[in-house]
Amino acid sequence: MVTLEPLRAGHADALLAFERENRAYFARTVPDRGDAFFTPEGFAARLGALLDEQHARVCRFHVVLGEDGEVIGRVNLVDLADGSAELGYRVGERAAGRGVATAAVAQVCRLAVTDYGLTSLTAVTTLDNPASLRVLARSGFTRVGDTTVDGRPGVRHERRLV
Repeated sequence: MVTLEPLRAGHADALLAFERENRAYFARTVPDRGDAFFTPEGFAARLGALLDEQHARVCRFHVVLGEDGEVIGRVNLVDLADGSAELGYRVGERAAGRGVATAAVAQVCRLAVTDYGLTSLTAVTTLDNPASLRVLARSGFTRVGDTTVDGRPGVRHERRLV
């Protein structure tokens, strides 16, 4: 159904196209990244910084590829420390509602254990993002508290991996 690949420089053009295509869609539930992010220069700088973090093993970034190899989402593990990381994900509008996020989260949870040596993950989402709340529930995450995400009411979740 979906394939995860570690983020690499070769994903740049397809990933920027994906982000541009879905900018308005994502902005409905998560903060917009700002105009500079969507310029070739701004995107290249941000991608370079992400690849540096990945090389330092501070974060693990992945693209989600559809059946024909197109970028349809992203799933990331950030702030790896002490056996834990924070999960983040986004799926493009054309792939939404088809189980892509749930499948990608399941795959990254397996990688978290087998490849990255993690024992737990956390995730946050806003209360007005029911799709993300369903993905976390289906993926074995437990609500552990309330939070705010860019000034909006949210929920913090956790999942033990081992």
